[in-house]
Amino acid sequence: MSPVPSNEGAPLVALTGASGFIGRHLVREFAKAGWRVRLLLRRDPVIEEWRDVQPEIVPGSLGNRTALERLVEGATAVVHLAGLIKATSQREFLSVNRDGAATLASIARAVSPHTHFLQISSLAAREPQLSDYAASKRAGEDAAREAFGAPITVLRPPAVYGPGDRETLVFFQLARQRLVPLLGSADARAAMIHVTDLCRLIVALAGRPPRDAVLCAADARPEGYLWEEVFGTAARAVGNASPKFVRAPLALLRTVALAGDAGKLLGSANMLTSQKLRELRHPDWAVSESELAQVAGWAPAFDLDAGFADAVRGYREAGWLPR
Repeated sequence: MSPVPSNEGAPLVALTGASGFIGRHLVREFAKAGWRVRLLLRRDPVIEEWRDVQPEIVPGSLGNRTALERLVEGATAVVHLAGLIKATSQREFLSVNRDGAATLASIARAVSPHTHFLQISSLAAREPQLSDYAASKRAGEDAAREAFGAPITVLRPPAVYGPGDRETLVFFQLARQRLVPLLGSADARAAMIHVTDLCRLIVALAGRPPRDAVLCAADARPEGYLWEEVFGTAARAVGNASPKFVRAPLALLRTVALAGDAGKLLGSANMLTSQKLRELRHPDWAVSESELAQVAGWAPAFDLDAGFADAVRGYREAGWLPR
């Protein structure tokens, strides 16, 4: 375990999934808010975003009970962010997204029974019939709630974007083309949120008393965006002043997705599969007012134009997009 930071009187957050896209930003936001940060990591990372942060590192994984006990000991809040977004099988998804959540929640309850347990899930959990991923995220919510045996907060983010995210990079790569393909159906709507806004929301929730709730996150347009709006905004962000939108043929998308399915048989976890295509083409990823997280002192700072511009700036600084 790495040395304990000196601000011992500050609240302590125990965090899994810190080395992922959202996690790298979340560590910084907790530190900015004055929290001590303790991380479960397989190895000590060198992460540029943490250059001014001194997180305490607990070496280990979700399968290491001793490491999990050390992680949650004395924690004011436990934020479970770790999870798989692609896998080769349903079993692989469940082993991490369901069983990992149950193990961590059970240990947190035993070691730090008064901690605020936050399960960071996905809006996909609202539609578990669509994919093994969505079903595993819903199962993770249920498993964490049952294992903790006391009120927990479940947060379901929508599509999250921002600097450093390789999964949404493809939006901006496609938006640079003269012909920009639209992936979803014409009337489909999807809520979105910038990673910094999401992380600020998680920090705000962690500092409040726990209550048994399933909350959703979104920017200032929880009703979501049409695909043409998403790619039009992405085109402006990359400097494509006159994109022409074309609806990607469903037959072509299915062919690409089937190739992803075949890759799973060879042990390759691909992002675009038939199940992921069902998620992409689902017509309603909007967030209703009744689902939306309402936290005093928090409001999204990024609209889609400003957020996509920030993402593109980060991609260009990293050399992922041409200037």
